[in-house]
Amino acid sequence: MQKIEANSPEAQSANIVADNLAQLKALFPELVTEGTNGTAINVDVLKALVGDQTVTDADEKYGLNWHGKKKARQIALTPSTGTLRPCPEESVDWETTQNLMIEGDNLEVLKLLQKSYGNKGGQVKLIYIDPPYNTGKDFVYPDNFQDNIKNYLELTGQTKDGAKLTTNTDASGRFHTDWLNMLYPRLKLAKNLLRDDGVVFVSIADHEIHNLRAVMNEVFGEENFVASVIWQKVYSPKNSARHFSEDHDYIVVYAKNAETWTPRLLPRTQEMEARYTNTDNDPRGAWKPGDLSARNYYGEGTYPITCPSGRQLSGPPPGTYWRVSKPKFDELDADGRIWWGLDGNNVPAIKRFLSEVKDGRVPQTLWTYEEVGHTQEAKKELIATVDFPNSDVVFDTPKPTRLLRRILQITTAPNSNDLVVDFFAGTGSTMDAVFQQNAEDGGNRRCILVQLPEPLPGAESAGWTSIADITKARLKGAGKRVKESNPSFNGDTGFRVFKLDTSNIRAWNPAVNDLKTSLFDHLEHLEAERSSDDILYEILLKLGLDLCVPIEKREIAGKQVNSVGAGVLMTCLDESIKAAEVEALALGMVAWRKEQGTVGDTTAVFRDSAFENDVAKSNLAAILEQHGIKQVRSL
Repeated sequence: MQKIEANSPEAQSANIVADNLAQLKALFPELVTEGTNGTAINVDVLKALVGDQTVTDADEKYGLNWHGKKKARQIALTPSTGTLRPCPEESVDWETTQNLMIEGDNLEVLKLLQKSYGNKGGQVKLIYIDPPYNTGKDFVYPDNFQDNIKNYLELTGQTKDGAKLTTNTDASGRFHTDWLNMLYPRLKLAKNLLRDDGVVFVSIADHEIHNLRAVMNEVFGEENFVASVIWQKVYSPKNSARHFSEDHDYIVVYAKNAETWTPRLLPRTQEMEARYTNTDNDPRGAWKPGDLSARNYYGEGTYPITCPSGRQLSGPPPGTYWRVSKPKFDELDADGRIWWGLDGNNVPAIKRFLSEVKDGRVPQTLWTYEEVGHTQEAKKELIATVDFPNSDVVFDTPKPTRLLRRILQITTAPNSNDLVVDFFAGTGSTMDAVFQQNAEDGGNRRCILVQLPEPLPGAESAGWTSIADITKARLKGAGKRVKESNPSFNGDTGFRVFKLDTSNIRAWNPAVNDLKTSLFDHLEHLEAERSSDDILYEILLKLGLDLCVPIEKREIAGKQVNSVGAGVLMTCLDESIKAAEVEALALGMVAWRKEQGTVGDTTAVFRDSAFENDVAKSNLAAILEQHGIKQVRSL
């Protein structure tokens, strides 16, 4: 039975460096060599393979550079040593929901989600984020390369004498640098979560759009840039503005693969539908006239035409060409697809039938507040959903759910279980929009939110200590409102709450002046005061299983056994397993696995300190392996 230690691969988040090396080695084995610190890449060979004739890496290269970029890249590649602890008491519909609300630093959370949601080429259809705009009043998280979990706990007030969260003021000499160092590693990790046909939408203002575009070009590739949408965020100008009234924000759109991703069509408006009529009672239905002439040169587009009334047209209007050749025109006319006007004397037009055009309209890059809402609407939505204790803790700039629903409409399909992620969740507008859109079109979209528990002074009377508490309050209110407004909707409006914390598995950190005591203390290398569920969900994360995967529980030989994903993972985390109980426990697990009809391999995990002795551990592993459960591990 293999024991899982703190430094075991099963106890780590995804090792992106190792995965990158493995992929490179599979493509170009000659790249991989040995260096002083282990496996290395021969850069000269890489250059030769891609036809790069430069001599050194020191040459200037096109792109965005800033102080700390190399460290930011390393931070993204460093595995997390944390875990996500389940909080059923703060959740809604824990047993059935497929939505997650995760409280923690989004950098560490994104690392922890890599195995579960970044596998199979990524599982996320849409990422929407509304990061700090870097206006001088925003909080920008200071990552710590050495111990980011400890850093997170200190900055969010979860440990004593920790550092304090501060805003990134424009007086700082590292104003843009700090913002870039915060955003860059998070985007690198987020890209891994996207499906090949996935897409990311990022809200931003004028202050950093130039830097955002440059970073996104590097992370996603310039060829995968799709659009910069202009959102009219206010409904009236600000006459107090010093220079210009800032009436819009941007939403920058990148696809993981622009060749694969295409936006879904939006429903046609009533105004668009009204343009189609059936003046001549054509049996093919409503149509609208389309211009037969165009300005682009066409060699066969300069012929004369005779109208049914006898009127002679020497050719198309001056400076234009007929769109079709004379034979094609005659074919269209014979098929009743040319409109000459009620008296047969008009310049000909092509009849475009409603039944033959696309089912909707192509999204445009200008979104007005009439279509998708404005900031004041968003604030009213928030206040109507959340019972704030005072006006001081109300967010000033949430996003309207109509805006987010527009994004959902063009990126996700109703009945495809599309997964949506927002790792700058704020008040939870994205999941609120998912609830609403699912209720409208009967969809089953899923959503994962991540929000830093940034301290929230002034809200103690509501029982809130952080912004994440507002997020949870909004989601509870939004789910209730959607159910009340749509009585026939029986979709998912729940969410599971998880919180970032240190791993349940103790790292070996001996006291140098008392090694004897340290050795005895480490006999039990699971953290004290952690529940079996804490340990179970860390196992799910580290083995790459969905955090909403079905979990069944059964008592076998007096022990609680969990079956995850119909037997893909089976765990028994009881604190005592005696030698006399081993056979009944092992055979009971084998029988349950067979009953579930488990397809593929099963991993079985036990608490290492639970076994009465090594014989008990060995016997249990032998019985399980004899019956086909070969992956047996202990914690």
